[in-house]
Amino acid sequence: MIYLDNAATTLHKPSCVIDAVVNAMRTMGNSGRSAHAESLAASRTIYAAREALADLFGCARADHVCFTANSTEALNIAISGLFAPGDHVLSTDLEHNSVLRPLYREMERGVSVSFLPASRKGCIDYAGFDRLLQANTKAVVCTAGSNLTGNLLDLTRIGAFCAAHGLLFVVDASQTAGVFPIDMRAQHISVLCFTGHKSLMGPQGTGGLCVAEGVDIRPWCVGGTGVQTFLPSQPPQYPTRLEAGTRNGHGIAGLLAAVNFIRETGMDAIRTHELALARRFYEGVKDADGVRICGDFSDPVRAPVVALNIRDEESSVMADALAEDYDIAVRAGAHCAPRMHEALGTVEQGAVRFSFGYYNTEEETDAAIAAVRELAEQ
Repeated sequence: MIYLDNAATTLHKPSCVIDAVVNAMRTMGNSGRSAHAESLAASRTIYAAREALADLFGCARADHVCFTANSTEALNIAISGLFAPGDHVLSTDLEHNSVLRPLYREMERGVSVSFLPASRKGCIDYAGFDRLLQANTKAVVCTAGSNLTGNLLDLTRIGAFCAAHGLLFVVDASQTAGVFPIDMRAQHISVLCFTGHKSLMGPQGTGGLCVAEGVDIRPWCVGGTGVQTFLPSQPPQYPTRLEAGTRNGHGIAGLLAAVNFIRETGMDAIRTHELALARRFYEGVKDADGVRICGDFSDPVRAPVVALNIRDEESSVMADALAEDYDIAVRAGAHCAPRMHEALGTVEQGAVRFSFGYYNTEEETDAAIAAVRELAEQ
């Protein structure tokens, strides 16, 4: 089977990640719940993961790396914990429902939101941020890269805009963390939300948010923490204020191993490989009869994603044919990106998404090209 659904989750993980999870399940107790060796081992592993992620993302403090089950949970925590009725937020049409639905819920509570529209190729006009800025604007909340088209947003440019106007900057890095460099301090990012199971190549059930110093997020979930038991409210210090209940220590051990693998292999090497495969696929199918590519490929720096349609064929039919006749795994449909599909004009049809990972090969890419071209001829 040729697996080209890495934007949903990376199927093939480094062996060190698997080994770390297995070892943790055999040896790890509950972090912060006791002083015996097994509990302390869990605490040390989890804190080492905080340090590694803080270093990877340019987060000033390791204790401001707060773990969640995924980026959806992280984004809910950030969006529900930062805004109040009367606030105004800027976002974009590129967003995943993990950003959109929490924002829509905040709109029901009295927060106003303005969305920068996307073009037919899924691009935004950055001047729109200035046009939509209001006296009560508190933040920009946006993705680093579209999970549908692979188009990237210029975080440095948006971060500079936020810094100039005293705004919070909340970033959904689901599609870029581990492949594209992120520096929270240099890019003026207030809260970075990430997931472990995509390009970070970690286990499912891992993710988190990195919080800049001076940013106060109200706890979304409260409960047991192992500390300050007699305090009736959630402890105020990070990371405890955002981490009620037992953390996924086994998964976090795997995530730590994944971050170390990325460091050792080199993020540049990983990105170069994945982008080369995506570009190879794009060049191989873009001129096939009836194929329409979604997104903007004029910029070579983009997420390793190629979404397409063939004439007016339903995307689900195409994905089924790829799976059943060619043993190629892709994703079809709306990809939880409704506003982007509206911009692209693909609401009814959806799109077939091919997303490339570090363990894919040129041979697999060529096989996918051949399959698309053959389906297009049919």
